[in-house]
Amino acid sequence: MIQQDTIIALATASGSGAIAVIRLSGNDAIAIVDAHFTSVVKKKSLQKQKTHTIHLGHIVDDKRVIDEVLVSVFKNPNSYTGEDVVEISCHGSLYIQQEIIQLFLRKGCRMANAGEFTLRAFLNGKLDLSQAEAVADLIASDNEASHQVAMQQMRGGFSSEISKLREELINFASLIELELDFAEEDVEFADRSQFKALVDRITFVLKRLIDSFAVGNVIKNGIPVAIVGEPNVGKSTLLNALLNEERAIVSEIAGTTRDTIEDEISIGGIGFRFIDTAGIRDTKDVVESIGIKKTFEKIDQAQVVIYLFDADDFKDQRSALKVELEKIKNKYPQKPLLVIANKIDKVDDILISKIQSDIPEIKLLSAKTGFGVEQLTNSLLDLINTGALRNNETIVTNSRHYDALLKAFEEIQKVKHGLESDLSGDLLAIDIRQALYHFGEITGEITNDDLLGNIFANFCIGK
Repeated sequence: MIQQDTIIALATASGSGAIAVIRLSGNDAIAIVDAHFTSVVKKKSLQKQKTHTIHLGHIVDDKRVIDEVLVSVFKNPNSYTGEDVVEISCHGSLYIQQEIIQLFLRKGCRMANAGEFTLRAFLNGKLDLSQAEAVADLIASDNEASHQVAMQQMRGGFSSEISKLREELINFASLIELELDFAEEDVEFADRSQFKALVDRITFVLKRLIDSFAVGNVIKNGIPVAIVGEPNVGKSTLLNALLNEERAIVSEIAGTTRDTIEDEISIGGIGFRFIDTAGIRDTKDVVESIGIKKTFEKIDQAQVVIYLFDADDFKDQRSALKVELEKIKNKYPQKPLLVIANKIDKVDDILISKIQSDIPEIKLLSAKTGFGVEQLTNSLLDLINTGALRNNETIVTNSRHYDALLKAFEEIQKVKHGLESDLSGDLLAIDIRQALYHFGEITGEITNDDLLGNIFANFCIGK
């Protein structure tokens, strides 16, 4: 699958800007650029320059100067892709970008496919498959936590842990395979007690990695939080307070929010996607009814539910409130439910004490003044087990890795059962090979063109 041709693509975001970076990679990358580069200082050949050097000059097409540029030269194997790489920093005009790219396309380059630079880096052994996938995660990271996890994986934290276990398992597998060659002599090369200890250690690590996916998925995709309650209890005001901007319309008129409004913020490095829903009540308004239906759909999709009510209405709606809370708890027993009394700036301490006595888990809030907003954000963070993140432990965020880990865990359990049952070496070897296969799927020791195509198709062009 390794390509020998030279590829080109815009490496910076499309559109006009101060500068743009155009990247080339391949055997002829330096030669192709060199033929159309004129140095400002003195006539120099890019092919004769040292690797990791930058040169000021002009890109010219025949005698026409296209732009003054900085050309960075990276010679193989010491480049991102492991091939000769040239990066041209030009002015960010769309016209200039296209003129330079079209020039080199005419001179023998072809447009890079999505993720092809990183694919070549993987195929040339510059990084393994899990590190390559972390590149896309790093580009997509939009909060501190997702950035931290992607950086840890890109540096090889996850793959080194898997590779170490795989190497130890291969050593024992080779000894068991060797036993099969001397089956008639009835010799035992693999110490079964040491092998059991290794299997236990692998089981422990796999279980920890599998369990980490619950946090990893949250870090990567964010946590959807539905803000629900009756009309005019301050849901939109709370959303605006959390976002620190006037995102939702606030009005004294009940039923102002006719549709769900969504926005995302980062709290403690974790992305939370807040969904302001239409108020839940009986209504004959057709449009509002559709909004209420969408509210229940959003509760289904949310991982956390915030139920908001007006503290000033507690006396009159105490019974109805308890019924409504029980409905939500019974329908969504697995979803964390935060019950919040809003507009407490309008009530006295006696009513507040009564509310707290009736609903022990209640949280007090004034979305209008901001009182209690910080405590709410802290409560949301408490719902997420960020211990692994704080301790810089390996966290699995990729569903492909998660699937491979589950399969490897299943095979290791078979190996463990086989050892406990004194299973013959040839049968043990089958399960070990399957476990090794799934380990290899993660790091890329075992792969195929279809898998690579699916992975790198999700990359941006130029990376």
